[in-house]
Amino acid sequence: MSNERGKDIAEGSNEQQQPATPSRYESQKRRDWNTFGQYLKNQRPPVPLPQCNCNHVLDFLRYLDQFGKTKVHLQGCMFYGQPEPPAPCTCPLKQAWGSLDALIGRLRAAYEENGGSPETNPFASGAIRVYLKEVRECQAKARGIPYKKKKKKPTSINKGTDESSSTMHFS
Repeated sequence: MSNERGKDIAEGSNEQQQPATPSRYESQKRRDWNTFGQYLKNQRPPVPLPQCNCNHVLDFLRYLDQFGKTKVHLQGCMFYGQPEPPAPCTCPLKQAWGSLDALIGRLRAAYEENGGSPETNPFASGAIRVYLKEVRECQAKARGIPYKKKKKKPTSINKGTDESSSTMHFS
């Protein structure tokens, strides 16, 4: 019986070394990568991945807007700048800035994992960062929510106020 138990333990350790089910992030990254690859293939003419540049990425992000669920009020809209408008309007639905930012992060990682060089990564381009910044600011203004850069809080070290050390008593 101990032989069988030892065998089970040995087999169990092999199972731990096998790749587990991919995380939600890894699954999403793979789906995003496949979607972007399909987008490039559907271009006329098709764009081979090694020839992809930041303009293709920007076009892809704009293409995704048609599937967005975030109402972005236009400047002429009476609800422009209101976080919670009281009535519906005809302003377009777009991808939320946070979704685009996360998407670019996943695609940036996927590009390098699939053999792309960090130096040529079109998802890491300055033009992409500028685009995302403009989308964030535009959506914030349209919704009346100011985006201000958070200041880093200075880290303070409390000297001599560690309660756990002062309450220990040894007999």
